[in-house]
Amino acid sequence: MFVDSHCHLNFPQYTEQLDQVRAEMAAAGVDRALCISTTLEEFPQVHDLAMRFDNFWATVGVHPDNEDVLEPSLDDLLTRAALPRVVGIGETGLDYYRLEGRSVADMAWQRERFRVHIEAARQTRLPLVIHTRQASDDTIAILREAGQGEVTGVFHCFTETEAVARAALDMGFMISFSGILTFKNAADLRDVARFVPLDRCLIETDSPYLAPAPYRGKTNTPAYVPYVAKQLADVKGLSPEAVGEATSANFEELFSRVRAA
Repeated sequence: MFVDSHCHLNFPQYTEQLDQVRAEMAAAGVDRALCISTTLEEFPQVHDLAMRFDNFWATVGVHPDNEDVLEPSLDDLLTRAALPRVVGIGETGLDYYRLEGRSVADMAWQRERFRVHIEAARQTRLPLVIHTRQASDDTIAILREAGQGEVTGVFHCFTETEAVARAALDMGFMISFSGILTFKNAADLRDVARFVPLDRCLIETDSPYLAPAPYRGKTNTPAYVPYVAKQLADVKGLSPEAVGEATSANFEELFSRVRAA
């Protein structure tokens, strides 16, 4: 019924607990999950999850926050994107939150990395998984410039304004909401969720981060994505089941390789 469109089940928190995680997913009605790559070094583990389990899929990408890792070339991304059960490019984007004394101009390496991912998405016709934090203006501008209307994808773990959501929607992107939507201090984000059409919404956990209320502060798991669905349902005056059905259909539409697997 529910799809977790963004999680990191290759992380060490799950090494000895994957069977339990999967059992809890099944009990919660979460039948699929997309495992997200954040470095080339970890991609083999991410891809292995997708190959071992028929309800997991994988992406390939290098997170904008990751430094001192292998820098992805276009060929690196294209080669891995051609592997079975790889359905998206990313996690990619821009993150100016931790400048650590640097200027935005100093983050040109992030912008170039982002452009490489956009070109990989353009050539493969796979969706982008976008991360943006305190960098939405540049994120939107680079997508408009480099994507040229030829790429689509999702703004994951959305925490930006309605104006940013509108710009993303205008470019054909979907918006994914995480457990942050359930936080008491997230009234503005709930307003954004009310604005985004249901047929452009996804739900996610971003596990192991951002566990929803009432589990805030604990290790997140895909089994908690129904709490995000319930909050989105409350915002839109729908049932959680209706949100689960719609976001699952949206997931299949965006990540169309899932249907072919």
